[in-house]
Parts: sequence; structure tokens; C-alpha cells
Amino acid sequence: MMVGKKKTFVYILLVIWSIINLFPIYFMFTFSLKGNDEIFGANIIGLPQHWLWSNYSSALGTGNMALYFFNSLLVTVVSIGISIIAAMMATYALTRIKWRLSKLTNAFFMLGLTIPLQASIVPVYVVLSKLHWLNKYSTLIVPYSAFTLSMSILICTGFMVDIPYDLDEAAIIDGCGLFGTFFKIIMPLMKPALSTVGIYAYLQCWNEFMFANVFISDQKHRTLPVGIKALSGAYTTDWGPIGAALVIATFPTLIAYVFLSRKIQDSFIAGAVKG
Repeated sequence: MMVGKKKTFVYILLVIWSIINLFPIYFMFTFSLKGNDEIFGANIIGLPQHWLWSNYSSALGTGNMALYFFNSLLVTVVSIGISIIAAMMATYALTRIKWRLSKLTNAFFMLGLTIPLQASIVPVYVVLSKLHWLNKYSTLIVPYSAFTLSMSILICTGFMVDIPYDLDEAAIIDGCGLFGTFFKIIMPLMKPALSTVGIYAYLQCWNEFMFANVFISDQKHRTLPVGIKALSGAYTTDWGPIGAALVIATFPTLIAYVFLSRKIQDSFIAGAVKG
């Protein structure tokens, strides 16, 4: 009897905790479909009395959120691809190939973990400016890929050092060269690491604001965080489109997590065990 009461109490606590965590999502969605009169007092947390789907057309059209979404998607996907390829190849060279400066090179890469993003913004801006590399997609892709590289190598190292070296030797005996061993033997065994690095790089790139705000000054190459900031200035008297822009920026991540949650959890658990 007592066990049943304890389970009921636990379930009640879990339901309350779920409601607390889901409420911001509910509030953001309903906020995006209201007018100012409902947002500021008449109907703050209830369902919209008038479902203003026009807020989304205003955000996507007048607010250019469709363009900003495409820019964020392009920059993020390319940065993730570069981070994965560079980290995997660098880790393979550092852990599977014997050469004199491998440990020193690995230490050099790990120094990147100690450099705050805020401390690097001025030198990176100066370099990009001198190279005439501002206001381009590569303006963000290159720094994003570089600043995720150290952690990506650290993650990949935790996986790769546990792969038996006998597989490399067997591949060489069978006629595989260096690249053949890497792409045919090592890469298929590193799928959990690919997921972990991809998730980490996505979280670093999708919502990044500081570099995007400083390095990009033209409207054509703005990403979502900077676009939402600009939108809040354009719609200071109409907050519905701002809520719609927040939904456009946030919900893709939530939807991806819903469908990939199991894979995301398995990759991080595998990384924790191997690390």
C-alpha cells in the first residue's frame, strides 16, 4: 500500500516538473499568435482569442526570417561538416600515426579549450578585416569550425584510442593504404563520435550571437540570432512577429531532439564511458 502511494507521489511530482519545463514552450508558441492587447494584460498565458498566423508571414516576409533561417542552416551545416572531418583526421594522425611532434601538436590543439571566445573577438576581427573576409558566409564558417575543433578532437580521441591497433595492421596487410584504413576501417567504427561532435558543433553554431553580430554587418548574410535582434528594433510596437521569429529559431532544435533523442543520449553515454 505504501509502495503504491510512493509511486503515485513520484508520478505527481514528475507531472508537475514536466508542466514546468513545457510551459515556456507553450508560452512562446501562444505568444507568437497574439496581438499586443492579449500579450500585455488581457490574455497573457491563455490560448489566443484570435489566432494571428499573419505574425509568421510578417516575420518570414517583412522581417526576412526565411533568409536568416537559411543563413543559419547553411553556416551550421557546413561548420559541422568541417569540424567532423578535420577532427577525425587530426585525431587519426595524433593517435594512430607515430611521429615525433604528435604529443606537442595535441597539446597545441588542447590549448584552444583555454581560450575564451570573448578574448578572441578582436584579433579574429582584425585578421578577417585585413583579409577582406567580412560579410560572407565563410566569415562565420571558419571561426565556428576553428573554435569547435579542440573539443571535437578531445571527444574523438576518447573513442579512437579504444579501437584496437590490430585492425590497422590487418588493413595494411590486406592492401589498404593510410586513407583506405581511415575511411574503410576507422570511420565506420567512429559513428558515436560523429554524433557527439555533430551535436556539440550544432549547439555552438546555431545560437551563436557575438561573432555573427560583430563580423556580419549586411542584411544578406545575417543569421537568426542577429536577425531576431534586428526584428525587435523593427517591431517595437508589434511583438507578435518577434514571438514568431523566436519560434522559427527555437522549434527546429526541439523537433530534431524529439526525433533524435535516443541517438543523442546513446552518443553522449558512449562518450562518457569511453572517455
